[in-house]
Amino acid sequence: MPTNLPPEARARWVKVMEAKSIEEKIRALEEFISAVPKHKGTENLLLWARRRLRQLREEAEERKRKKGGRGPRFFIEKEGAAQVVLLGPPNSGKTTLLSKLTRARTVIREYPYSTTEPTPGMLDYMDIQFQLIDTPSLPFGLDDRVSWFNRVIGIARNSDCIALVIDSSWNPVKQLKDAVRKLEDNGIVLKKPKCRVTIEKTSSGGINVIVNGRIIDGSIEDVKRMLREYRIHHAIVRVIGETSLDDIEAAILSNTVYKPSIVIANKIDLVRDEEELENLERECKLLGIPILKVSARTGRGLDLLGKTLFETLDLIRIYTKQPNGDVAEKPLVLKRGATVLDVARSVHSRLAEHFRYARVWGKSVKYPGQRVGAEHQLEDGDIVEIYSK
Repeated sequence: MPTNLPPEARARWVKVMEAKSIEEKIRALEEFISAVPKHKGTENLLLWARRRLRQLREEAEERKRKKGGRGPRFFIEKEGAAQVVLLGPPNSGKTTLLSKLTRARTVIREYPYSTTEPTPGMLDYMDIQFQLIDTPSLPFGLDDRVSWFNRVIGIARNSDCIALVIDSSWNPVKQLKDAVRKLEDNGIVLKKPKCRVTIEKTSSGGINVIVNGRIIDGSIEDVKRMLREYRIHHAIVRVIGETSLDDIEAAILSNTVYKPSIVIANKIDLVRDEEELENLERECKLLGIPILKVSARTGRGLDLLGKTLFETLDLIRIYTKQPNGDVAEKPLVLKRGATVLDVARSVHSRLAEHFRYARVWGKSVKYPGQRVGAEHQLEDGDIVEIYSK
């Protein structure tokens, strides 16, 4: 990824970011592609941009079909603690898993590519729910331009987590490698990167760069300068690990995203060669992806999915209560490391603005009802009572 795109290309990327409608995004992306110089340093960027353009065109066509009452609906609005997309090859058992794990109405057929549109269902875990989405199969061995492929990739990019469903009964390592490669070719990385850059745009406060590691070829001022060149004047930039300016520009252009993931090794009741399953486990370990061995047919291992997702997504449940009131039945679901101020923001922005202090019951404090400040880090199951001005 080049860090020195010409000013014209950067200006046109700003138009892509500012575009509101799909039609505006398509026009802006076409103009951006025409302004990017064609050389080896821009190959990956142009590859991603053209794929994204194809996805947007397909999305525009889908909306036209939807207005006319034709064709499947691919956009699924997020619900629950997290949206988890089931991806995998034909006949890996994704639809059967969704049926067994949720109350979703599904039609299970034995022939390949029988699922033609995404189907959501809710998985209960403790006192929260995960939204699972069954999708049309990844077209292994076929042209990626099959009608549904880009739309499935779009669902995966929008999700909170990817669950790769592998048929354990035949060459599972090849299935895994094919899926990982296909996703990487389309800008979705499953292996946790050594460095991570997140850019959260804000309405005020300037550019705040938080570095937990180091920028290997520049400074914080270089980062701020780069963002301003893309007309980003207010943002919180978090840099984790050893990061280059290329990585930061890639985050601005959003052409590669990391997705937490798990591997669901299905049909373990049909495995004849245990060595193949052991090889799959080794491959998952190399990728740093947890593996869950299950049988959708017998139900074996399915009860562990909720716990695995909860741990993989690094979530905690926080229960709120009003002063002298009852504890809320449904928890807030936040990322591990969340603070009392994050809870206040989740409840209401004004509560955060006028925060005074909080009382906490649970594992994060030394005694029940301990008074804490805004930056106090919470643990799973904590109860938080917030006092404001």
